[in-house]
Amino acid sequence: SKVAAGSASESPKDFDVGPSKMGQRDNSKTVSTEALMTVYHPQDADNLDSKMLKEKMKEQSWNILFVERGHGVSMFRTKKTRDLVVRGIPEALRGELWLLFSGAVNDMASNPGYYTELVEKSLGTCTLATDEIERDLRRSLPEHPAFQSDTGISALRRVLTAYAYRNPQIGYCQAMNILTSVLLLYAKEEEAFWLLVAVCERMLPDYFNRRIIGALVDQAVFEELIRVHLPQLTDHMTDMTFFSSVSLSWFLTLFISVLPIESAVNVVDCFFYDGIKAILQLGLAVLEYNMEKLLTCKDDAEAVTVLNRFFESVTNKDSPLPPAVQQGSNLSDTKSDHPKVDITDLIRESNERYGDIRYEDVESMRCRNRLYVIQTLEATTKQNVLRVVSQDVKFSPSDLEELYELFKKEHFLSCYWNVNSPVLQHHDASLPYLDQYRIDCQQFRVLCHLLSPWSHCANRDSLALWTFRLMDERSDCLINFKQFACVLDTMYNGSFTDKLKLLFKLHIPPAFTEVESLSPSKGGDLSKEELIHFSQLSVSSVGDSLESDSLKSSPEKGKGKVDIQAYLKQWQDELLKKEENIKDLPRMNQSQFIQFSKTLYNLFHGDPEEELLYRAIAVVTSLLLKMEEVGRRLQSPASPVKSPVAIVEVPAEIPRKGLEESSSEQTEGSRAQGLRGNHEWSFAFEQILASLLNEPAFVRFFEKPHDIKVKIESAKNLQFKARISV
Repeated sequence: SKVAAGSASESPKDFDVGPSKMGQRDNSKTVSTEALMTVYHPQDADNLDSKMLKEKMKEQSWNILFVERGHGVSMFRTKKTRDLVVRGIPEALRGELWLLFSGAVNDMASNPGYYTELVEKSLGTCTLATDEIERDLRRSLPEHPAFQSDTGISALRRVLTAYAYRNPQIGYCQAMNILTSVLLLYAKEEEAFWLLVAVCERMLPDYFNRRIIGALVDQAVFEELIRVHLPQLTDHMTDMTFFSSVSLSWFLTLFISVLPIESAVNVVDCFFYDGIKAILQLGLAVLEYNMEKLLTCKDDAEAVTVLNRFFESVTNKDSPLPPAVQQGSNLSDTKSDHPKVDITDLIRESNERYGDIRYEDVESMRCRNRLYVIQTLEATTKQNVLRVVSQDVKFSPSDLEELYELFKKEHFLSCYWNVNSPVLQHHDASLPYLDQYRIDCQQFRVLCHLLSPWSHCANRDSLALWTFRLMDERSDCLINFKQFACVLDTMYNGSFTDKLKLLFKLHIPPAFTEVESLSPSKGGDLSKEELIHFSQLSVSSVGDSLESDSLKSSPEKGKGKVDIQAYLKQWQDELLKKEENIKDLPRMNQSQFIQFSKTLYNLFHGDPEEELLYRAIAVVTSLLLKMEEVGRRLQSPASPVKSPVAIVEVPAEIPRKGLEESSSEQTEGSRAQGLRGNHEWSFAFEQILASLLNEPAFVRFFEKPHDIKVKIESAKNLQFKARISV
């Protein structure tokens, strides 16, 4: 999509502005006002050889056309214009006509001074895009003298960096450097920038991003055209994906990466005049020219070799470039066993044989194939995510797939529920598969209500909040599908110890945060605003320093830009991470234990053994507090502490309704004593686990199997309705 020129003058939020090594490499921000070809290959008017004479004749033909059909934006496109483009635009007019045919001349005229301003702002920024640009600068036409010097390299750096600053959604993608290098040869620096804008944002939409969807769509169109125009070739090839793999560079670089530079510029001429249609036509002509040899190939590797040798044999006999620059003329005789093919003849033949392909047909095929390409990419993402997550959970493959679909659907419902939803930024196709879809706390609450076996709990909103905070290891208020599936797997398939450990961790930092004290009259329900607020709160814990270090090395540190190496290291650390030892868990203090007991009470509500479980809570609580009292007396026998048992112990004969009232009273009493007393009491997980294991009702409750299939089927029907009610 086209980026509005006016908005580009503002500093993009996605980009981190800071000191850069680029500024040290390129102290000059002066924009070049000459095309590099003018600097490195000036035409000598006094010594005209036969090629230069032909070049002058081409220029004269264009000058006559300008007189007859108009010059500049007022020029008419006629058959004569097309014929002249097919013959190759003269070197002196190439930059001007590229600007005209692409429409970039209008963009540049509408935004005077815009490029210079972008250069001033962008040089000095440090982002993943600028790092990648710096890495690729000297890989861009390295054989050309213009890019063996600081003049060409600096101009290329400025154009690519300015564009990455203008359009951070694209930023920089490989192949942009090759295309921009050729643009700089024939156009002034500012003109090259606007040509790049035209290519990336209009002529080749969605080409230059990490998923190259636009290029994949056009490859699908190319395959469709091959089936129509070259059926014998499709009958021979067992797998049509060969054409996609071999032709990807044709589309991304407009044949610049496979043809000698003196021939490739003629292809670029046709592209700016005819758009993607010219590339499709030329691709068909190349395959038809090599038809006989391709039909005899036994495998894909042999077919690739045939095409590579063909491209090496393509020449431009009329090119006025010096032999030292021409790549085709540098081939040794031993390699040129393939008969020479002139690029002009090849382009002319592609127009004659496939010129009846209409723009409307191409656009129709693009629309038809776009959905297929996106579905294929999404299917690949899904397969990779399920493959990784299935190793860590006990869900069946079908259940895990259903959960993934619900997770993804919740993400998209949030994206498109409101026009201005900020959640749109949570889907980033450039991220590794696991992190392409992530949800926030509000979305997680909806899924928890639909899928959790504990969703009947009166404080289910608090449980959802604490669970989300526990999983949000990066503290960016987003979780991925693996984190979501793993916590659900513990709830459904975990052992008694696993489930109890999860509940324990939900009631200690960093997951636990007090929510009831702020709105005691509301009960367990939290508004969306409260939920988001509590999910963003920082709670100190024993591992804060470790978490801080992990955040510093987070792959997200560049304001949304991804450090792939950091992700690889993060995954490696996860693989090497040992199983968590229960002895490493911090102790639970009194206020946390009170909330833990209330959660258990809420979980047991409605269970067939409800009354038995309530009594077990009282027994376990009494036992733990007595153990704590004994421990304190042993530690400091001279100053005994008044036992809190009298306040929290619940007699076994209290009926269920009375127990509920007593539980509320004991909670308030315990909290009051905690505020009055000078000594805090706390429990280790091992103590709580050992106490609960002595109560068979507890063990039966947590080991009771739950069928997630029932929840999944219910969630499918209720997911959309849940968004209305939450």
